[in-house]
This record gives sequence, structure tokens and C-alpha cells, in this order.
Amino acid sequence: MHAEGATGSREATTTDDEAPESAPAAPAPRGTRLDAWWARVLGTPARRRFWYWAGPIVVTLLAGILRFWNLGHPHTLVFDETYYVKDAWTLIGNGYESRWPEDADAGFAAGDTDTYLDEPSYVVHPPLGKWMIGLGMAAFGAGDPFWWRATTALAGTIAVLLVSLIARRLFGSTIVAVIAGLLFAIDGNAIVMSRVALLDTWVMFFALLGFGCVLLDREWHATRLAARVAERRARGVDPAWGPVLWWRPWLLAAGIAFGATTAVKWSGLYFLAAFGIYLVVVDALARRRAGLPFWITSAILRQGPATFLLVVPIAALVYLASWTGWLVTDGGYYRDWATTTSADQLAGIEWLPAPLQSLWHYHQEAYKYHVGLSTPHPWQSHPLGWLVMERPTNMYYVSLENGDGGCTVDACVQTINGIGNPLIWWGAAAAVLYLLYRLVRWREWQVGLVLVGLAAGYLPWLLYPDRTMFTFYTIAFQPYTMLALAGVLGIILGRRDDLEWRRARGIGVVGVYLAFAVLLSAFFYPLWTGTTIPFTFWQLHIWLPGWR
Repeated sequence: MHAEGATGSREATTTDDEAPESAPAAPAPRGTRLDAWWARVLGTPARRRFWYWAGPIVVTLLAGILRFWNLGHPHTLVFDETYYVKDAWTLIGNGYESRWPEDADAGFAAGDTDTYLDEPSYVVHPPLGKWMIGLGMAAFGAGDPFWWRATTALAGTIAVLLVSLIARRLFGSTIVAVIAGLLFAIDGNAIVMSRVALLDTWVMFFALLGFGCVLLDREWHATRLAARVAERRARGVDPAWGPVLWWRPWLLAAGIAFGATTAVKWSGLYFLAAFGIYLVVVDALARRRAGLPFWITSAILRQGPATFLLVVPIAALVYLASWTGWLVTDGGYYRDWATTTSADQLAGIEWLPAPLQSLWHYHQEAYKYHVGLSTPHPWQSHPLGWLVMERPTNMYYVSLENGDGGCTVDACVQTINGIGNPLIWWGAAAAVLYLLYRLVRWREWQVGLVLVGLAAGYLPWLLYPDRTMFTFYTIAFQPYTMLALAGVLGIILGRRDDLEWRRARGIGVVGVYLAFAVLLSAFFYPLWTGTTIPFTFWQLHIWLPGWR
């Protein structure tokens, strides 16, 4: 707070034996010399445009290096790659997921990749994520593990750029945008999930695209709603209910993105539902700001149905399109169910074409599998511990002796462990709690939007406490924890016109925090990439009992 001058008048004259009034105090200095230097660096429009893009691009290039370096190691199927990589390859070959001979993993890794059968394999996730994994293999073959993982690594890299651009849109600062991108670029969970060909990075990627579209629609909608209301009032028309806006291109794009998210894993439905509710709430608040008396009912009963029709049908079409390979071939699992089952089992869906009847049955059986999945696993974890990385997923672990795999000491290991950078994850958990406080206290729209993304990706898992779950599912909502942390770091950083002492303190705290975060990522990086390390070095990274 700035000191204010005293109120009231004061005599301007003095006697000879009165001391003259002291001169007004000089204003407290604002900003730092670093701010002044940076202002000179960005002193022209061309330089500002360069920084506008160069900062996000640099952290994206860093992310690419960390994700693509030695991506073909290990030369074996890692964790659930045994399902998704081989499923992706059979999609390319047969159009549907197909079975493999027993113990096919070793042969596949050795380059014997065409031993799959024509018999269908029962899978419980939609096909889109596997089609995306298969793109690299379709172009360059399945003999090199690099191409098993290349498209997923690319998606994880582009996601860093998306986080940076979204952060700038949210917080209006390229510095905060770069911080958000840097945090996501160097974190272990994000790196590991970009370097293994699992589905969850694709859930994150498409959901993040949808989040960005909703963010862009927010301004698009508010501007045009206000203009339409003002236009009606200027014509003397009472806009009590307000207009219905049908042309919202960013909502159409969001529908495509959330449909694609659901076409990777059904958990994408939660993003569609959460942001559908968010859009109605935002519309209601925009109508209240525009002075419409029936702002709640008009948002729900007028614009709400229009918003639904702009988002949900196109999402459903994208989801259905992801099953094209299964629909246009006749070998997929349950593909002929409708033509081989009794009429009473078709009750209620007999009006659908036979392939869609079979697809409906497939979905019923897959749903039963998902809700009943409770097979114990040594690396399973409860969602309550996810935000602090209580039990990260160890996806690959090999013990080596002296002379094996570059080991030069008595005992070594190679491991791919999804331990997040502790400084980043624990800081993000604290930031989320602080943003919850800010949402209640000041109702900032940026905070609300970030927390909706986090809630959509996290809270639904709490509904299934008995289900087998893993910490790597967190990649779906990690962008929003990174945005939360970057936003709080931006608050600590302050503004360039803050008092000098406060600004200097903020720069110092954030600078030290980021420096230690980078050093800690360098310390953990070997555990994220399967690098050969001494066993004793691995032990130095076991900070919590659940990490062992």
C-alpha cells in the first residue's frame, strides 16, 4: 500500500522563529534495474513481436529435446505399450485391433512385426489414440521403437507450446507464459508420458485443445453478446431475454477437440460435460453484465440448447468417426453380434443399423469392464495421493551388473519412473489450494477456468475408489496444475511498476525457485529416460516410501 497525504488544510505562512516545513518526500522508487534493462531490450515493436513468439518457442524446443533424445531406448515394449503399440500396428494392417501369438513382445521388439492374426482382440478403449500412435509406424515401419513413440512425443512437445499460449491469453504476460511452458517442459511426469506410447498423453493433448477453444470463445461470445444487446437497445427493442448466438466457431472447434478426447478414452466425456456446464455459467454471467433481467433463464433455456447443439453433436460425430475402421471391416470384436444374437437382446436398439447395434453392445460390455476393474497391481495408486506424487508409476526397471549396458560399477539400473519433479508438483499442489482461496475471495475468471480443467481431469476418478488406477493418469490434467503454478508465480513476481523492494523480492524468489526446479529436473532426468545409472544413485532419488 502506498502512504496517502494527510487530510485537511494547513497555514502556508510561518514566523521567523518557526522552522520551515520539510520538502515533500520523494516518491518511492518502482521497478528494478532489471525491469529498466528489459524495457530497453523490448524497446521497439519488432522486438516485442519477436519476444512474443520466441519465448514460447524456445521452451517448446527444449521440451522437444528432452522428449526426443534417445527416444528409441529401451528397445522393448514398455508397460502398456504391449497393448497400444501392437494394437496400433494391427489397426494399420487390418483396420481393427487383432490378436497376437503368445509371447509376441520379444519378436515384435526384434523386428518380427507382422505375426499378428486376423482374429479380433477385445479392447476397452476407443481407437483414436491408437490410430495416432500408429501414424509414425504407418509412415516408417514398426521395426524401430523410435517410431512407436514419435507421434506421442510430438504431441507432448506441442502441448508445451499450447500451455504457453494459453497462459499468455489467461494472464496477459509472456513471462508467465514462458514460465508455464518451462514447468511443463522439464517435469518428469510430462517427459515420461511423452516418451512412452500410451493413450493418456493424447487425452491430455486433445482436452488441452478443447480448453484453448473454450478460452477463445469466452471473449468472442462476450463481445458479440454485448454488441447485439446494445444494437437492440439502440433500436428501441427491449432485450429482456437477450439474443441466441448460433455462430460460435470456437465452440465448434471445442466440440471436435472434446469428441477426439473421448475417442481416445472415455474419460474425455468428463471434459465435455465440465466445460459444457462452464459455458452455460459463463453465458449467464455475460448476460448479467449486459444488464439483461432474465439472465439466468435465458442462459439456460435459450442459449443453453444452442450451445449444446454447437458442441455435442459434432463431438459425437468425431467419436463415431474414430470407429470407422471397425465399422467398414467385418473382423472386429463383436462386429457381427447383431446378426448372431437373439431378437430379445436387440430390444430398444432394433431401429439402428446392424453395425451400430453391434457397436452399442460393444460399449455396454466395455463399460462393465471399466467399472469392475479392480485387479491388484504393484504400482497402482489412489487418486488422493496424485497431486503430491505419492505413488508414481514405475514403467520399466532392469538391474545390471558391471560390464552390462554401460555399467561401470558393481550394480546399476535402468528405469523409467514417472516421478514428477518434486519441486514442481508440490509447488503446484500448494498453488491449487491458493487458487481455490482466490476463487472464493475474488472470483477471478482465470482461476475458475483453470480449476474447471483440473476438476474435469481429476475429480471423476474419486468416484471409483475400488478401481485399479495409476498416477500417470494425471497427465490428462497436468497442464492445469502447471497453469495454476505459473499463475501464482506470476503473482509473486509482481509487476514492473511495483515498489522496488517488492519487485526485487518477487524476481529473486521466482528466479531461485525456477533455478532449483531446472537443477532438480537434471538430477532426475536419468530416471525418466532409462539411462544406465549406479544403483546407489537411483537410491538417492527415493524421497518417499511410495517411490520405491
